[in-house]
Amino acid sequence: MEKQGILIVVSGFSGAGKGTIMKELLKRYPDQYALSVSATTRGPRPGEVDGTDYFFRTREQFEEMIAQDELIEYAQYVNNYYGTPKSYVQEQLSKGKDVILEIEIQGALKVKEKFPDTMLLFVSTPSAQILKERLVGRGTEDEATIHARLARAVQESEGIENYDYFVINDELSECVENVHALIRCEHNRVSRNINFINHIREDLSGFSKGE
Repeated sequence: MEKQGILIVVSGFSGAGKGTIMKELLKRYPDQYALSVSATTRGPRPGEVDGTDYFFRTREQFEEMIAQDELIEYAQYVNNYYGTPKSYVQEQLSKGKDVILEIEIQGALKVKEKFPDTMLLFVSTPSAQILKERLVGRGTEDEATIHARLARAVQESEGIENYDYFVINDELSECVENVHALIRCEHNRVSRNINFINHIREDLSGFSKGE
């Protein structure tokens, strides 16, 4: 049976460690997963490579991609566009790789609407208190920014029921293996194997008739 990859959208509270989980997944299972590369209109930062970190495009090029329906989802932040190109994702899926998109909840629901087979996974800390401690422990943001992130988390928590799986990131290594196991199970859903099931039915029908 030809293996087809699964599209996976990972969201979570800021500070829950979803980015770290995704990087560790790719490190442990490089042949199985691909992290989606976004297109953006912002300029490359030092060390960033076109096609690896981002697909860097002009505003005109990006808006043409929107017009041609070449993006799975897109959004605008601080006067720059960010989006997920369909072609890259479809290419990786056809190679049998599971493609991971790390995007916020509104974008995740848009992807699920357009591609109902998408697996949605939400990452949380073990408690709200730990989430706050992690944000403070970064030491990279002022109190106002941390407060804004926590307020945003309240809004995000209202949409968790729309996700397929909920994962608590307490111990990183255990969480990574948990996520990996969930994705493996997702491959075995009956709805994802209908063609194979129908093929077996046809063969069995033939055997029963003595063919």
